[in-house]
Amino acid sequence: MLPYATLHDAETALNRSLTAAETLWFNYSADKSDYFLYCHNILFLFLIFSVFPLSYLLLELLSRNVRAYKIQPKVNLSCSETFKCYWDVMRMFILVVGPLQLVSYPSVQLIGVRTSLPLPSIWEVVAQLAVYFVVEDFGNYWIHRFLHCKWGYEKIHKVHHEYTAPIGFAAPYAHWAEVLILGIPSFCGPAIAPGHMITFWLWIGLRQIEAIETHSGYDFPWTPTKYIPFYGGADYHDYHHYVGGQSQSNFASVFTYCDHIYGTDKGYRYQKKLLRQVTLELLIFLLIADLLLINLIGILPLFFMYECRLVYWLNGVE
Repeated sequence: MLPYATLHDAETALNRSLTAAETLWFNYSADKSDYFLYCHNILFLFLIFSVFPLSYLLLELLSRNVRAYKIQPKVNLSCSETFKCYWDVMRMFILVVGPLQLVSYPSVQLIGVRTSLPLPSIWEVVAQLAVYFVVEDFGNYWIHRFLHCKWGYEKIHKVHHEYTAPIGFAAPYAHWAEVLILGIPSFCGPAIAPGHMITFWLWIGLRQIEAIETHSGYDFPWTPTKYIPFYGGADYHDYHHYVGGQSQSNFASVFTYCDHIYGTDKGYRYQKKLLRQVTLELLIFLLIADLLLINLIGILPLFFMYECRLVYWLNGVE
């Protein structure tokens, strides 16, 4: 709860006028406890887990052209299977994630997340979020590798790998112990660089949105995250699920630098190299076949564009 009774008191304490954003924050949070503000995460997570995966599903239903970007086009879940995944996630949310948010507030107080004025600048928020993502990614990498040892996989992580072709709803689908363990790296970043509650909200929300995109099963060329250096993305993580429980590759949750440094992306890079080679050989073969047909019948075959689509589709299957 803010220690100011009025806007004038806040401006007097800061020795300046409040910005529009600070005025909005004051009007909303002045009479609310810090605990209540922290618990907004529960609502945000519920909306994110429900709305963002649904957007991918609706996009697939409304446009057949979207399927051209599906990473594993031969795998399709029915509506009942998709709903079952969502229900399992919501059950975990009600029984584990929600209660964890309710009881973890003392740790947020301990690391120094604040609700007070002034609000952080845009650059401060961006810098802190960058730290959070990098720190969480490093911790998540090693926990993920541990979960792929025999004991960790059989006892905990195999639940998440039930979906060999992941979907957005399956991003938080995991064993309850994995949900708790992977929550630890999420708090390490804010502990290193404590920020404002708004920054903390953004961190929790953006991290889950990123996880949903990574598990979406679609590799859209226009995705803004493709312009982020060392970003893994859906295709990168889909390979990890495609290989399954035996996978010792692509452990990264967000970025690829840990996999590259520790050599756990060799299988993925070899697969991509082999796929490019096979695709090139197939395209050359089709071009030669077309040239032969031109010599035989004297016209350019009209199905060349379909051959190119075939090559692209084969890329997607792999």
